Amino acid sequence: MYVVAVVGNVTILAVVRVEHSLRQPMYFFLCMLAIVDLVLSTSTMPKLLGIFWFGAGDIGLDACLAQMFLIHCFATVESSIFLAMAFDRYLAICDSLHHTTGLAHGVVGHLGLAALLQGVLYIGPLPLMIRLRLSLYKARVISHSYCEHMAVVTLACGDSRVNSVYELTIGFLVLIMDSVAIAVSYVMIFKAVMGLATPEARLKTLGTCGSHICAILIFYVPTAVSSLLHWFGHQVPPPIHTLLAIFYLLIPPISIPLSTLCASSRFETVFSKS
Repeated sequence: MYVVAVVGNVTILAVVRVEHSLRQPMYFFLCMLAIVDLVLSTSTMPKLLGIFWFGAGDIGLDACLAQMFLIHCFATVESSIFLAMAFDRYLAICDSLHHTTGLAHGVVGHLGLAALLQGVLYIGPLPLMIRLRLSLYKARVISHSYCEHMAVVTLACGDSRVNSVYELTIGFLVLIMDSVAIAVSYVMIFKAVMGLATPEARLKTLGTCGSHICAILIFYVPTAVSSLLHWFGHQVPPPIHTLLAIFYLLIPPISIPLSTLCASSRFETVFSKS
């Protein structure tokens, strides 16, 4: 699955770079997602495989905090890019006259930069608070296969309430607000699609959103389930928490290439029939 994630996302980057007809906002956002997924999978999977294959479970504190920052930062960036893609689909379907001007190449680049800056500003304090405030640990074995924030914080001897509240606040801002904004965008898109004259036009228009919707569900559902289990699923066995945390980082990076491939195959079938 890690090889599929790397090969698939690198292929997306290569195809968009070579094929000039794909120099459109949707494919630029797709490239941003590919880069984010490469960072997420590469920052965790080699170490995870090392644990499984060679028992290499040791990691230094600084390396652990760096891994934690990369994971949470780029997961936040990915959520912001999904929101930008929903806005792109809204403009393309509901306000097509302003789609080209509203999402020019420069605007797309600025949106990507803003997503990265937001991730850095939101997540940057997490490793710093651990490094500066929580220097003593009652145990040194993390319950996950990678350095997840709360899994590290629970090992600390000091007062970790500030870390918990901060993570909960960031989780609310990223998970809830982004998902609500995406849902509102798609409600407006569906209303516009239902107003089209023919079923063929509706199917073709919705087909442009299919891969995006699948990728959103694959990203947000494991994230939401893992977060809810962490805060409220105290009776759930620890291996379930660990398994969901691994799926949270492993499934989304392979979902983007596979959903893109499925969407491309579907378009070819529709166009060949027409």
